[in-house]
Amino acid sequence: MRLSKTLARIRANQPVRMCSLGTFNPAYIRHAAHFGFDCIWLDAEHRCFTERDIQNLMPYFHLYDIDCMLRPPTLEKTRLYRYFEDGATGLMIPHVSTPEKAQMLADSLRFPPIGDRGLDGAGFDSDYILQGGPDYPQQANEQTFLVVQIETIEAVANADAIASIKGVDGLFIGPGDLGLRLKTSPTDLTLEDAFAQVAAAAKKHGKAWGCPALSAEHVTELHNQGAQIIAHGGDFRAAMMMLEQWGKDFENAFGKGD
Repeated sequence: MRLSKTLARIRANQPVRMCSLGTFNPAYIRHAAHFGFDCIWLDAEHRCFTERDIQNLMPYFHLYDIDCMLRPPTLEKTRLYRYFEDGATGLMIPHVSTPEKAQMLADSLRFPPIGDRGLDGAGFDSDYILQGGPDYPQQANEQTFLVVQIETIEAVANADAIASIKGVDGLFIGPGDLGLRLKTSPTDLTLEDAFAQVAAAAKKHGKAWGCPALSAEHVTELHNQGAQIIAHGGDFRAAMMMLEQWGKDFENAFGKGD
């Protein structure tokens, strides 16, 4: 089984270098691996990927030795662990607000004795059974990961209990969703307080935590706060920013309106 770079860095108390992808773009996977990223956050929650799209992308992650952390569009148990069978290294599940939901996810994605994942052993993750064998369940438990997203006020309040769940490897703050709820709810909680509570819960239980970083300075700030799972950069903003720049290049050359 392929070894997870994300888990290796977390276990060595090092930061994980992650970017995001929301389109079917094999070249992006190659370039991310070439430029030193450990993991790509493949977003199937807000972007459109078919099951076949995901299966067809996975060989590129393995070929170029970079982790895929898939954010799935479903909580259906058999579909969740089939993403592991198809080759995903980790799953990031949005809107996990209770320890009960975190436990349900751990049960779905971990083999016994940790969870209740179904055994096949003939997927891409085990080289279609050629590299499976009796150690496959243990290897799968050791080399795949589960990250849960903290995106609600309830999730922040339950961060300690969520972080305590065996089989959960990391907590990832969603500042957009959480910020929206802070603005629209009667609460004194701030984003800064939420970050501090999640960081403390993760540290207490020996789990990683992180969030998206919007700039190089933000990457450094998060790292100094103890974040290990840091997402910086993605295809959506990269394309938008470059098109904006190229549009300005034409304006500078021809003038507006020409």
